[in-house]
Amino acid sequence: MFTGIIEDVGTLVGIRKLGGRWELAVRSGLPPAGIRESDSIAVNGVCLTVTRSEGAVFHADASFETLDVTTLRSASAGDRVNLERALLGDSRFGGHIVMGHVDGVGRITSVGREGDSIRLEIETTEAVSRYIVKKGSVAIDGISLTVNEQRDNRFTLNVIPYSAAKTTIGSKNLGDQVNVETDILGRYVEKFVTGSEKGGVDIDFLYRHGYIKGR
Repeated sequence: MFTGIIEDVGTLVGIRKLGGRWELAVRSGLPPAGIRESDSIAVNGVCLTVTRSEGAVFHADASFETLDVTTLRSASAGDRVNLERALLGDSRFGGHIVMGHVDGVGRITSVGREGDSIRLEIETTEAVSRYIVKKGSVAIDGISLTVNEQRDNRFTLNVIPYSAAKTTIGSKNLGDQVNVETDILGRYVEKFVTGSEKGGVDIDFLYRHGYIKGR
């Protein structure tokens, strides 16, 4: 599990395209002792497993399934990537709950300024946008951000100068693609509401599960 608070911006230094997977090599400024084999690390919001670590460079595999639903498919050596190691049990919890399981790819449809901040509009699919709500949380390339507005399949974000300077989002341009992960809580709520025995929440359901007393 992650928080969407980016620890470092690394560089993708190599890609080996193998049968059934790509092996990514990433150079990071994080302490080498803090990245070990089998660790989980989010690369542009995509949860990957470290297969080996060699000093400042770690290697991780991306399956074809992962490549199909993220921007890693179009990644190239030299790209800068947001990095976050998995949350430790004794860590402070900033941001929001981020799983590293990207829901889909969005496209930047507008870039503007609002005071010192960058205002972005992102368009994604209906399947993804249904879980994005005004004032809710969303992870863009692994960065925890708050949704300002949401309409149809588009939503807007304000990126403060600190986030723009400490992540890759400050260098995004019109038309760029980004990884989008919606708030897992919304999906759990939908499952709870639609997945009950009768296909939804009604008075009987609430009574059986102790939410109301007597009838």
